[in-house]
Amino acid sequence: MYKINANTKIAAILKQHPDALEAIISISPKFEKLRNPLLRKLMSGRASISMASKISGCSVNDFFTKLKPLGFEIDNITKPLMEEKKELPDFITSIKKDQVVDLDVRPVLAAGTDPLNIILEKIQTIQAGQTLKIINTFEPIPLIKMLEKKGFVTYTDNIDPNLVETYFYKQSGTAPIGPAPAADATKGWDEIRLRFKDRTQTIDVRELEMPQPMLNILDALDTLPPGTALFVHHKRIPVFLLPELAERKFDYRIKEIGENEVHLLIFKS
Repeated sequence: MYKINANTKIAAILKQHPDALEAIISISPKFEKLRNPLLRKLMSGRASISMASKISGCSVNDFFTKLKPLGFEIDNITKPLMEEKKELPDFITSIKKDQVVDLDVRPVLAAGTDPLNIILEKIQTIQAGQTLKIINTFEPIPLIKMLEKKGFVTYTDNIDPNLVETYFYKQSGTAPIGPAPAADATKGWDEIRLRFKDRTQTIDVRELEMPQPMLNILDALDTLPPGTALFVHHKRIPVFLLPELAERKFDYRIKEIGENEVHLLIFKS
């Protein structure tokens, strides 16, 4: 029996029971987006029951009621962790309409496609003093973290359960956006390969269409035994996967073999 409380991550629940997905979706129409495997990967690993209940407008007990019949043990004593409140940034109070560039990615997500390429192409056109507004159905946490590291100031407005607007303000001196691997990602390949010589799992994602390479890699990492590395045959450096690896505390090394062949070694130090 798996014990859950207000702080249990949705991903952990989904992993424990095959019927948990439908049970959670039945709580609120807001959770229909979890049927999209890409969104499910990105959202469920970060959102706790408490966070998800706030997003959907339901209660923590609504989750407990739906999940208890599946065999989950309920912990009603543990309280939700306090979430840090984000102050309203200055640019929001002085923003002008002609300084905002809108980008609605909802149709892209509805088609089951990862919109990161489209977003990053658009962000390349944003000038200092301008703001890119992403219109979405959820808060794009990986993108927020990526662009904040580049110097953008962000703000998310949860308008209703199916409409979220996230603003990315470009300050003067913002770093170039073109995402790249860490500086040491190509160093020490032979040493790391030797370290995991007899403890490596291999997958090949070269023939898969987006976003399947990312999903397959994350799926493989979810079941990767401790002390084991994941060796990936890819056709390009998966720059949009790299922030997700860092979020999950994975290290990696990259070796470019040819024009359409890249090897990745993903592991925990």
